[in-house]
Amino acid sequence: MYAQVIVDIAHENVAHVYTYRIPENMGVWRGSRVRVPFGYRLIEGIVLKISGEAVCDVKKIKDIDAVHEAYPAVTEPLIDLAEEMAQDAHCPLAQTLRLMLPAVMRSGRNTVRTELTARLRIPASDIPIPSRAVRMRAMVSVLSDGLPHTLTELLTLVNQPRETLKKMEASGYVALDRQENLREPYARGTTGIADDYVLTAQQREVLDEMMPNLTGGKGKYLLYGVTGSGKTEVYIHLVRRALEMGKSAIILVPEISLTPQMVMWFRGRFPDEAAVMHSRLSDGERYDEWRRVRLGKARVVIGARSAIFAPVENLGLVVVDEEHESSYRSDRFPRYDARDVALSRASREGALVLFSSATPSIASFAKARRGEYILLEMDRRVLDRPLPRVHIADMRKELENGNRSIFSAMLREKLIQCIQAGNQAILFLNRRGYSFFVTCRKCGYTVRCRQCDVSMTYHKKEGELLKCHYCGCAEPLPVQCPECGSAYIRFFGLGTQQVEEEAKKLLPHARAIRMDMDTTGGKDAHHVLLSRFRNKEAQLLIGTQMIAKGLDFPDVTLVGVIAADLMLRLPDYRSRERTFQLLTQVAGRAGRGDAGGEVVIQTYKPDEDVIGDAARQDYRSFFESEYARREKCFYPPITMLARILVESADAERARAAVEVLFEKCKEAVRQNNHLRRYLLSIHRGEAPVRYIKGITRYQVLMKLLDREEIKPLLGMFSDIAHDGVPSCAAVFEVNPASMI
Repeated sequence: MYAQVIVDIAHENVAHVYTYRIPENMGVWRGSRVRVPFGYRLIEGIVLKISGEAVCDVKKIKDIDAVHEAYPAVTEPLIDLAEEMAQDAHCPLAQTLRLMLPAVMRSGRNTVRTELTARLRIPASDIPIPSRAVRMRAMVSVLSDGLPHTLTELLTLVNQPRETLKKMEASGYVALDRQENLREPYARGTTGIADDYVLTAQQREVLDEMMPNLTGGKGKYLLYGVTGSGKTEVYIHLVRRALEMGKSAIILVPEISLTPQMVMWFRGRFPDEAAVMHSRLSDGERYDEWRRVRLGKARVVIGARSAIFAPVENLGLVVVDEEHESSYRSDRFPRYDARDVALSRASREGALVLFSSATPSIASFAKARRGEYILLEMDRRVLDRPLPRVHIADMRKELENGNRSIFSAMLREKLIQCIQAGNQAILFLNRRGYSFFVTCRKCGYTVRCRQCDVSMTYHKKEGELLKCHYCGCAEPLPVQCPECGSAYIRFFGLGTQQVEEEAKKLLPHARAIRMDMDTTGGKDAHHVLLSRFRNKEAQLLIGTQMIAKGLDFPDVTLVGVIAADLMLRLPDYRSRERTFQLLTQVAGRAGRGDAGGEVVIQTYKPDEDVIGDAARQDYRSFFESEYARREKCFYPPITMLARILVESADAERARAAVEVLFEKCKEAVRQNNHLRRYLLSIHRGEAPVRYIKGITRYQVLMKLLDREEIKPLLGMFSDIAHDGVPSCAAVFEVNPASMI
């Protein structure tokens, strides 16, 4: 028998299959991870096909050296998915196959952790126990069920068990062995929701709509449910039904901070079936969770973007929670959108897909209106709890009244009342650090990063440092202007550190937790900080967008949005959409318990319709106005934005390269004149952020009609970027998550 193997080298020169002979009695399947001789070394590869005939000269065929697992490491549907992604991304198959496995498996450092176990070799009644052998009597009592017990378990039940076990093993009473001990990332907990939870009428309605298609293994749904309407309970009931049918489920969440909460809910309901996958796990945890899933010991996977590649078999359900989030797009090559991958897997494996959000993306809601998705709605909160009352604080009037604090008079008063009543509050500002730029009030000089085309952010708590949030560069806060020598150099703008400082001045006895990229760098930082807040070890939670969505804290009765119009200033056609989503989502954290809730939105632009729509939680009003604006300006989802991003350490080479690529793109359109009508515009120039980490950036930006017919044109643009130019990196992006 012969195996067609793709070797784990992501290079065009070797991006094809190689034939190897399968030694006799070696178990190899399609998807097996094997070690094969390649040139003068041994290298890993994945088996794509097995046949009884060789497709080349058998005298030159070498034997497979070893097979790594006693089962296919990559399931057949995932091989097909990898092949599809490689074709779409115009990259070697080896690169997309890497997405299907934990990175630690490729390094060879993955280890199976084992633990000592003990079990009785003879019935407990046949063991003579001396009258004074207290430990032996306790040991026999524990092991009398005939099952193997781990040493960790015995240490909690028997005093100093090791010596007793050795003596009992020498007497032939006990058999000692080692069994695999799989690491679990999060401790098992309870949901706080009883298993006899009574569904609301709207939950029953949407479940009745989806259940027949879940059984039939098809269906694409968009669930638009207001914050607190009980969308997670809908997921749980769908998962329970999928498991009853012998199927598996994948639940995607956009933020790592949401994963522990979702894991707690699902492990509480399905204690032996839930596994978790995301980038903050240790190598050992990721490997063990992958093994639990691959061996069928866990059939429910909860995780961030990469969890869509979980090796579940008989997939029946994929849920994409907070489907509007841009974090589902990977900005690493090969680029992919987990939402598109979910649709592909579901179509290939016969599963139902549920996209869900309180603020669906404009693109998804437009698809639902066109009938591509079935729209489901839940417009009432669980127990008919009211949505929080939202107040808009005009910060222009606050200045007129002499209030130069970061808190409006209304927010200050409500914060004091909230904490005095024993409740909790959330303060949201989507900007970390203390102040987001430092400038000279005499000459106007702004301190910018030497390696990036951005201003540096002042971090007071890290030792009076200026930091770049793109490259991580740090330098001391200057005492005088580097440009004119003036001493009038000051920091301006707000960051979460300053909000924390001012909150402590206002409420000196209230404990605060700050969550941003600066405080959540540790492995379990999200879980630890959110657990402390859930346990009411703090009264204030201050943070960026990582606290704005999905979190459920019944004792939060107040949310304060410090600068609502901050996102509106971004040079991105989606800035209004993201502003609405963030404001609506963070407002939804208030009033999820019996006490009700209030929200104070502080803004210098109270007349902006997007802020008004968010205050009223009126998604449909926002959608209609935003969709009309995009139709008028020809922005996605009416059209498609694509670009070739060119990067080089040499600015002149980057500029010259973008001219070459620009001309190649225009020539491709000329040669395919029938596709010209789909290209609305094309131009080249500097990227919005001209350089990052010392790398100069240019782009060829295209606007196209979003039609099926343009796929060949996109393929040509992708090939042009892939061929590139010497000394420059070029990547092709379609509707990139970030336009910087």
